[in-house]
Amino acid sequence: MSSVFRAAAVAAAIATGIVSAAAQDVVVHAGRLIDGVSKTARGNVSILIHDGRIAAVRDGFVSPAGAEVIDLSHSTVLPGLIDCHVHITNQFDGGNPVAESVTDTRFDHAVRSTAYARNTLLAGFTSVRDVGANADVVIALKKAIAKGIVEGPRMWVAGPPLGPTGGHSDSANGLDPELSDPTWTDNIVNSPEDARRIVRTLHRKGVDLIKIMPSGGVLSIGDDPKRQLMTDDEIAEVVKTAHSLGLKVAAHDHGEGAINAAVRLGVDSIEHGTYADAKSYKLMKEHGTYLVPTLLIGQAVYDIAKTHPEQLNPSSAQKAIETVPRMIQNLHDAYRAGVKIAFGTDEGLVPHGQNAREFALMVKAGMTPMDAIIAATGSAADLIGDTNDIGSVRPGRYADLIAVDGDPLADITILEHVQFVMKGGVVYKSGGSIVEK
Repeated sequence: MSSVFRAAAVAAAIATGIVSAAAQDVVVHAGRLIDGVSKTARGNVSILIHDGRIAAVRDGFVSPAGAEVIDLSHSTVLPGLIDCHVHITNQFDGGNPVAESVTDTRFDHAVRSTAYARNTLLAGFTSVRDVGANADVVIALKKAIAKGIVEGPRMWVAGPPLGPTGGHSDSANGLDPELSDPTWTDNIVNSPEDARRIVRTLHRKGVDLIKIMPSGGVLSIGDDPKRQLMTDDEIAEVVKTAHSLGLKVAAHDHGEGAINAAVRLGVDSIEHGTYADAKSYKLMKEHGTYLVPTLLIGQAVYDIAKTHPEQLNPSSAQKAIETVPRMIQNLHDAYRAGVKIAFGTDEGLVPHGQNAREFALMVKAGMTPMDAIIAATGSAADLIGDTNDIGSVRPGRYADLIAVDGDPLADITILEHVQFVMKGGVVYKSGGSIVEK
């Protein structure tokens, strides 16, 4: 029996009195519900939860005998939020990025990531898509969270991003060529054969998706964000191999040429999409490609470039000043054109746990508050490929719920102050305070 049918059967049995609510049954009384799918909020709703999944959503406040009641009748309840673009094993601390690139180890990243994951969960983000990290570290973190050893969001992970020699994901960029690390070449793609081999290797390790770097980037040294650096045959082989293995492909792309090539060749999402144009939006709509706009990192790197350029890699400050102002306009244009939008922050440059600051930037770019919320719930789940489990408050889904005081449709910044967090029926935050386990 599917989780949806099983949840519905349990809810019906409890509601009709055929069975009594067990100790693991919970009902949440929501004063206002934004369910992640509908464009209309509902008032005074009961969310019945059984064994960590939503069994039913009913109008009015009902309290089945024996069920624990969580009173959020004066709050707005939403699905757990989803960030489709994070780097949860890293966080900018204002230090020298070049020095840190050759002194920090994967063990440093592993230890710190446990704190970053917890901060992300407590901010109301119960699911994330990590699109760039050491595969062994991020897969281990994902497993530890799934087993309950570490507190954090559900994770879909890509491992290291694939790109060409000298491209945005080449860790040797700008360094003494005599420096070396055996892992620096693991993700370098200079041929279709490289692409096929690396995708298969990452699949064997246990990744959930593949990230590629068809264009140059802003925070890397010396490459040009406007140029396509991966060839069409390399991109095509990544997509073909990944899709044959059931993996989606996310493409870091700033330049219009690289964006259009990646979309035509079948990637599932464009990350950033800075210099997309009307032709790009038409292609994205034809192919069903998502845009993940990542405005938060754009704003953060622009502010640093203006005030403390020494904290960025060489060449990055100038690239940021040229590139970032276009990012908000790009989201505005893509949204008006009808491109599918999924929420993503590129967290790491901004401290983990501040993900919700992205919402205000999305609204500033022209999205309605409701559409911005759906981008971080139902649409994000669709991009990830797991709408049966996450992204909405509907029967059969995980009981991943958050609550805020006030109405985020009137003031989207309220989502920066989540008061209640539940993941899989377990409460991690209540009344604005952490619930210690």
